[in-house]
Amino acid sequence: MRAGCLRIDPFSALWHCDQYISAPRHDGNIDGSGRDLGDLVVMSSVVSVKKSPTRPPHLTTYARPITTALLLAAGAGNRLGNGSPKCLTDVSGTPILGRLVSSLVKNGFERLVVIVGYRGHQIKDYLDVHSSGLDIHYIESRRYRSTNNIYSLWLARNYMREPFALIESDLVFDSRLLTSLRSSDRIALAEFRSHMRGTTVSVDASGMVASFNVGGLDGPRLPNKTINIYSLSMSTWHEVTRRLELRVAAGRVHDYYESVFGEMAAEAALPLQAVWFDDGRWSEIDTPEDLHSARELFSEPEFAKGA
Repeated sequence: MRAGCLRIDPFSALWHCDQYISAPRHDGNIDGSGRDLGDLVVMSSVVSVKKSPTRPPHLTTYARPITTALLLAAGAGNRLGNGSPKCLTDVSGTPILGRLVSSLVKNGFERLVVIVGYRGHQIKDYLDVHSSGLDIHYIESRRYRSTNNIYSLWLARNYMREPFALIESDLVFDSRLLTSLRSSDRIALAEFRSHMRGTTVSVDASGMVASFNVGGLDGPRLPNKTINIYSLSMSTWHEVTRRLELRVAAGRVHDYYESVFGEMAAEAALPLQAVWFDDGRWSEIDTPEDLHSARELFSEPEFAKGA
């Protein structure tokens, strides 16, 4: 069955550059390259096809709150070593993915796009039962073993056609913290503490991102830790995808996508406003030690913490 590359207008127009197939919900697959791989692309019911408005869809500005999330969940999570997709790891009775779905629904999100790879069928099986009404779509990464998260994000380049929240699959957090990410061009941050690892950033006096230290390796550590949740406008996403294309075309599929953000920040081309997670609970789970800490932190329901 042939699947073309699809462009989606969130207000019910289907943009297409090839052929498309519609089918029931919650079982959509597309390889982000747009190649003919025999995957079935499953959309919500296709409602209309219309000509381009005065500006291209990817440059359209939306005033309404963000209702779409993109989840990067292709990796194997080798450091955690539990043999399942990291997002299905149980944290105090609920899988990471279940917590995310609950947070999205509580905050008014309607659609979730998931990049799957390692044991992707397990993620699909879980969401078949636990979608909580979200419209679910999948993009399959067939190179998840030999690529980094920059490749996963690149796979979504022809699919995200409205402002969206970008979320990594190893995060647990209080649902209320996601509220501020429903506005475009935000980055979730927390004050850096000694036990933390990964990318750090600095912000200017107005709270705008000024610089990145990607992976915590390039130069001095900066004062704020990225949570790995972002919200992107279409103008920002358009520039990100342009740079993703250049890196992937050059074979740089082992980079972190944050390297693109860092490059843009260095050129004053990354309009991300800081959103602070310091007044709530959050945890990034990479190792068994991280998992133990997260289970302790989230041993009580959110409301019991006053969140």
